[in-house]
Amino acid sequence: MDANSFLMGGGGAPTAKFPSIGTVVGGRITEPPTIEQQRDIQTGEQKTWNNGDPMMQLVVTVQTDDRDPAIEDDDGRRRIFVKGQMKNAVADAVRVTGAKGLEVGGILRVRYSHDGEKKKVGFNAPKLYDAHYTPAAQAEFGVAPAGVNTATGEIASPPPAAPQQYAAPAVPAQQRGDEPPF
Repeated sequence: MDANSFLMGGGGAPTAKFPSIGTVVGGRITEPPTIEQQRDIQTGEQKTWNNGDPMMQLVVTVQTDDRDPAIEDDDGRRRIFVKGQMKNAVADAVRVTGAKGLEVGGILRVRYSHDGEKKKVGFNAPKLYDAHYTPAAQAEFGVAPAGVNTATGEIASPPPAAPQQYAAPAVPAQQRGDEPPF
């Protein structure tokens, strides 16, 4: 939370929700991402690892086209809480572009792609995500990010000479070449 949010009240933009496989949340990043300690959904207590270290998460606020009639004056901004497997997907999406991190004006889209393997009885299978990032400079001028075919919108695999790079999965072609793959 920034100083003005504290002063003026309110908890910020609503939380982005990923209720079903295929759900995509994203848009232009509207404020600098922040890092905060995760909280238990039921108790509100701060979460820690078994060794006592805090469990952290990245909070990214994006401008979406979503509007919830139950939220008064909903402007479409949503907070994406980036942690766990989603953190890996977002980091890989940033790496593909060559950017050093997320920035205001960049475009981040996250998709709930599928469920992982259920590891404990009584717990849901973990949600797994894909992410796509367009750095601010490219988003400003409508330039497709590195590795995206502007004619088809498909993410290309990295060249064989660079095996350390992330190889994004192929995705269906988009109607416009400058649109993200999902």
